[in-house]
Amino acid sequence: TATSRASGFVSSRSMCSRLAASAAGALLASQSAPEAAPAVRYLGRTARRLASHATSQPSFSLAATATAASVFAARRHPKLVAMTARATASSVAAVSQGMGASACEDALARAGLEVEMVSCLGDNYCPILHHAASGCTMVVDTPEAGPILDALRQRGWSPTHILNTHHHGDHVGGNLELKAAYPDVKIVGPHDQEYHYPGPYPPPGVQQELIPGIDLAVREGDDISLGGLRATVLEVGGHTASHIAYFFPEVPMALTGDCLFTLGCGRVFTGDFGRMQASLGKLRALPDETVVFCAHEYTTSNLEFALKVEPDSLALRAREAEVRRLRAEGSATVPTLLGYEKATNPFLRWDAPEVQEAAGGLKDPVEVFTFVRKWKDTGSRPTASRL
Repeated sequence: TATSRASGFVSSRSMCSRLAASAAGALLASQSAPEAAPAVRYLGRTARRLASHATSQPSFSLAATATAASVFAARRHPKLVAMTARATASSVAAVSQGMGASACEDALARAGLEVEMVSCLGDNYCPILHHAASGCTMVVDTPEAGPILDALRQRGWSPTHILNTHHHGDHVGGNLELKAAYPDVKIVGPHDQEYHYPGPYPPPGVQQELIPGIDLAVREGDDISLGGLRATVLEVGGHTASHIAYFFPEVPMALTGDCLFTLGCGRVFTGDFGRMQASLGKLRALPDETVVFCAHEYTTSNLEFALKVEPDSLALRAREAEVRRLRAEGSATVPTLLGYEKATNPFLRWDAPEVQEAAGGLKDPVEVFTFVRKWKDTGSRPTASRL
């Protein structure tokens, strides 16, 4: 079956990761032999029936599993193959569910949320989340006020909350201007604190981590009522000392700022790689179907690095095709689905044998993560003795 075949592609017990891998296998097979895209009706029906028993995850297309099964069966029984482009279309559609607007449509619609993705400062994103039933409108970080104000006015929304993830200027730069335009907006963020940074960025020394205009300071485990929704605060320090994420369990959805990116993670400016790995572990423990909104369009460079770590990953190769397509269209690769990140993001795969091998055979989760993060930071593989 497609699922059993796929289990050999990724080192994950997660069913959604297996489905992602089977979709990847289908896409690659179709790309390598487009004239032989399999569409054997009998095989497709059988695979779909098998897939319906194999998973209850609604976020992932059973058509991808059926297509993958047909690909492998067609290799075994080429005389049975009837050609059609529908198999390719099914696999591409399934892969595209993993990131971009299509990743969030169903989950957000079920939660009654509308989303406006605002591009700021070149590569920042500011998602504006509007809950129509309650009128609650959440602005997620404020890189710059101008584009956010324009988007709010065009939509006719009045912001009720600004949800800040951390204190960097490209995340809080528009707080005070938005507060001036909408005096009733409530600014939520982490508690102020001091941290001694090792450098080179920010410069070595004690830094004040402050959220401009903050009304509600939150910490680990706090629940925030946002209209008809509830968000739980997760402390995910490492990129900065006071970085937080917001998890909405009913959606499910996570606002991860600069901690977790599509196919990547933030730099560890604090120098505390163990803390960063633990923070990513918190996010990795969330449900596979979690919609993840990160703060930057770094996916192309993240993908290039991920392929250095796992060059033989079929799931990554399929995501590569989708990243290229989305960026060629000028579309965002944000949000992403967490299950796809578990299957392909090297910064979440410290226990995958392939990543451990790429890290020189290291096994300890913190050491593997540190190796991979320093590799990306410097562009060169570090030596275990210098971790």
